[in-house]
Amino acid sequence: MNSGAPALTIDNVVAGYGKMTILNGTTAHIRRGAITTVIGPNGAGKSTLFKTIFGLLPVRSGSIRFNDRDITNHSPRDILDAGIVYIPQGRNIFPELSVRHNLELGGVALSDQSALPARLDKVMEQYPMLRAKADTQASTLSGGQQKLLEVARGMLLDPKLVLIDEPSIGLSPIMVQEVFAILKGLRDNGVTILLIEQNAKMALQMSDYGLVLEQGQTRIEDTAPSILADARIAQLFLGGGLAPVGSAA
Repeated sequence: MNSGAPALTIDNVVAGYGKMTILNGTTAHIRRGAITTVIGPNGAGKSTLFKTIFGLLPVRSGSIRFNDRDITNHSPRDILDAGIVYIPQGRNIFPELSVRHNLELGGVALSDQSALPARLDKVMEQYPMLRAKADTQASTLSGGQQKLLEVARGMLLDPKLVLIDEPSIGLSPIMVQEVFAILKGLRDNGVTILLIEQNAKMALQMSDYGLVLEQGQTRIEDTAPSILADARIAQLFLGGGLAPVGSAA
């Protein structure tokens, strides 16, 4: 876990959909080589934040910097090239294609296509299940295996930062543990992980930092253990809003 300069700096960002504003001045500092879990009530702006970072929604005001480079309102392709991969919630595979073809499509964004065979070999080595099922139709994989395929496809691009939204949806407890173990392994290899997860407590327990959003604003930004120990978070888990900052818990 690196305590130096943040990998990603989100500075007073305002964004939303059409006339609707969702992010109302969100600010965060995502630490390099760490897992940070974003939590908050439904509608707090968690997925909107990821889409805005990745260039899918315009920044109306504020800025986003990655590795000291301004990426505000850059295209998703530029952001991919900068080293950021976005894995949205739900299943995002090509079900009728084989596992190998799904992985190869993940490599389309590589600027140097000659690197693809070596990248494929590396990913197959990291995820033996995918090698064993390389010629299998992706639709026949279990939900957990499909999520592993999505993660592995993102790894083809050798990202420095992974945005992953609700990776445990629809997975068995065993597969959730496997996905979390993969994320921790990526972190241990220097990849920065920014995570949204429905099981906030479990995600925080394996994270280094946490970020609490409410009404499109950052309410708490701290280490994961500190957030887990904060009495104000209990209200969030019970479905209520957080106590106003500075008020009694």
